[in-house]
Amino acid sequence: MPRKRASRRLAADLSLLAVAVAFALPLAWVLLSSVDPHAGLRVRVPDGLTLDHFHAILTPDITYTPLLNSLILCGGATAVTVVCAALAAYPLSRFRSRLNRPFLLTILFATSLPITAIMVPVYALFVRVNLIDTLHGTILFFAASQLPFAIWLMKNFMDGVPKELEEAAWTDGASSLQSLARIVLPLMGPGVAVVTVFSFVMMWGNFFVPFMLLLTPDQMPASVSINDFFGNRGMVAYGQLAAFSVIYSTPVILLYVLVARRLGGGFALGGAVKG
Repeated sequence: MPRKRASRRLAADLSLLAVAVAFALPLAWVLLSSVDPHAGLRVRVPDGLTLDHFHAILTPDITYTPLLNSLILCGGATAVTVVCAALAAYPLSRFRSRLNRPFLLTILFATSLPITAIMVPVYALFVRVNLIDTLHGTILFFAASQLPFAIWLMKNFMDGVPKELEEAAWTDGASSLQSLARIVLPLMGPGVAVVTVFSFVMMWGNFFVPFMLLLTPDQMPASVSINDFFGNRGMVAYGQLAAFSVIYSTPVILLYVLVARRLGGGFALGGAVKG
């Protein structure tokens, strides 16, 4: 029995190590190739270190403008998603109705629709209503595509906030909207942080939507402009691609660091409704 347990533990450790290596190799390639003067497809320790790749891409056309477009698109869409998800999840969490379950199942079905299957009618609609090649139109579609799952997440977190706290606020004259903004949302900070990070990350790496809905090169986000590093006939600027990837991933990492405390915290509602 001890030998079997040891062999199983060894097999589990080796499997986890293989998975860790599979995830670590691409990251290692990005970090090493960004400072490798002879960067290629292979993961290797560079013979020397250079910052030429970063100097080559740190220009308005290559990096600054696409990153600014990405921040405008994803930041604006994330804000719209979080606000709309909170407003939609509140009645689903606080009021009982026969329509709650069908509505939740409907939006759950909406999350399973592949976005490529609906882009043709969406493109035709955007052309008809003059939203094609506009940042605000792309923001609205980003928010609409992330809203179903955001509502599910927000409702599950909102269910953990005792309704008695709101009833006490209502007794003091607060409205439902005031209790949502001043009682519920502050107490479910980790839930709001999860929805924010999830929505922002999913939008930040989306290539297909802005590629289809935006036509002007000056409005393209970084998720689309990264395609410019792949040249014709298989020629790829690997060093510049790796350097751009490092800069491109920085906003997501910073966002996670900023909300890490909220993600790690709990509701801390124990005893809040006692007495």
